[in-house]
Amino acid sequence: MDIEEEEEITDDRLQIFHNTVREHIIFLLLLMLLYTASYALIARFRRRDKEDLFSTDDDEILVYRISLWLCTFSLAIAVGAALLLPISIASNEVLLLYPNSYYVKWLNSSLIQGLWNHVFLFSNLSLFVFLPFAYLFTESCGFPGHRKGIIARVYETFTVFSLLAVVVLGLTYILSALIDPERSGILKLVLSLGSAHLPFLYSCVSFIGVLLLLVCTPFGFIRLFGVVGQVLVKPHLLRDVNEEFAAFNLEEASVKRKLANVIANIELQNVSTSDANGIHSGIINPTLKSLYQRKPINGNVGNEPAQLLERLRELESEKRELNKLKTSSSFQRNFVYPFAMLLLLFLTVITIFLVVVNTLELLIGIKALPLSTRQFTLGITSLSKLGPTGAALEVFIISYLGATSSVGLYTMPFMRIVRPQKHKTSLAQLILNCAIVLMLSSALPLLSRILGITNFDLLGDFGAIEWLGNFQIVLFYNLIFGTTTALCLVNKFTATVRRELCARLVENYFIFINYISFIN
Repeated sequence: MDIEEEEEITDDRLQIFHNTVREHIIFLLLLMLLYTASYALIARFRRRDKEDLFSTDDDEILVYRISLWLCTFSLAIAVGAALLLPISIASNEVLLLYPNSYYVKWLNSSLIQGLWNHVFLFSNLSLFVFLPFAYLFTESCGFPGHRKGIIARVYETFTVFSLLAVVVLGLTYILSALIDPERSGILKLVLSLGSAHLPFLYSCVSFIGVLLLLVCTPFGFIRLFGVVGQVLVKPHLLRDVNEEFAAFNLEEASVKRKLANVIANIELQNVSTSDANGIHSGIINPTLKSLYQRKPINGNVGNEPAQLLERLRELESEKRELNKLKTSSSFQRNFVYPFAMLLLLFLTVITIFLVVVNTLELLIGIKALPLSTRQFTLGITSLSKLGPTGAALEVFIISYLGATSSVGLYTMPFMRIVRPQKHKTSLAQLILNCAIVLMLSSALPLLSRILGITNFDLLGDFGAIEWLGNFQIVLFYNLIFGTTTALCLVNKFTATVRRELCARLVENYFIFINYISFIN
């Protein structure tokens, strides 16, 4: 081998080494950024009282911090999983627009492939190791008879976690053997534990996440309209805000006066009935008594102060909303609010249209199933027929799906118990919320690929999930998602009209009945 060939081999090794070091530095920087953002988010919701953090016990402080770190890391991985597909699509279009740019040479297929592999690996670790360990660690107190301390709690946590892992793996083995009898056998279980059964377990969890997205995403489409309506100020067409504000002030003053009279009347009655001698009970001037004696609401004197206070709170809330409407700028009312509503409606309609097109292509046989294990090279062709504009629209729709699924999830009735509240959420609730968010964010790339939002193939082990190759599952998922979303959208914009029509029909029915009875 001559000197030139040796130098070329050395240069190739150096280039591979430099690329590997650069990729790991980028991964570390992304992890630090996501971890910082996740910690700030958790700090906003976590509870800081003595129930969660015992300032007098060093072991409890250490346990709390370790569990909080694991919870924050899992949330960072969840955010990274949600950003996988948008980052990959945007990277492909950037390389197409600037193929020879010096500043984007670090953005290559190896980097994106490694990002998908790292997210898949840490998603499994967070879902099956870190979060269960964090919860068991916080609930542990050490085995009886052992010396109390952090080591005893670690032993108990590892023991309980090992038993739980055996149970979960046993259930996974039974389920996989029922689906595929060829996998049965203890020897095959040991040999294919990392290559078959653990990926099968994650595929089951991802399938549950996709089903959960099927429930909460269409509901989130409609709920997001209400959230935007609460945040932004609506335009006050055909309304005199100053007149309404004056009317609210008058009613508020009237309610306060009534409340003061009722309270004074109750106090006078208490003074009159508590007279020990029983004389001069009628010392109150009759005209004054008639002034304080007011007609009770619904015939119950005791409920009148509570009803007046409730009405006063309602008036104050309505006044705040009216004051917000009064002080808002005309640009925000007449441009920002209609633009936001039209943007939400446009993204929802586009999503339904893409789902319908994808369903028809699956039925005809034009489009292949989302199961894919082929190697994808970044920067060769555009993923959209519309070029960078279509790719940008895909990124917006995928981000919109993530936002709607989050809004829909936390507005579902069964999430009221675990819904995080500002500075009132315990560590156990944070761990549960991180597990749910991680499950949904890991299923978001699968959802986008199943619905045909993008043509970007799922990389790494994400594209090797077996149920993605089932035609019936993919087809029925598209049908149910498209139908449910369309019905929710139609119900949202026709609910007021339908209620008015029903009210008019009922009114006309009673008028007709009264007319018939009058004739008879």
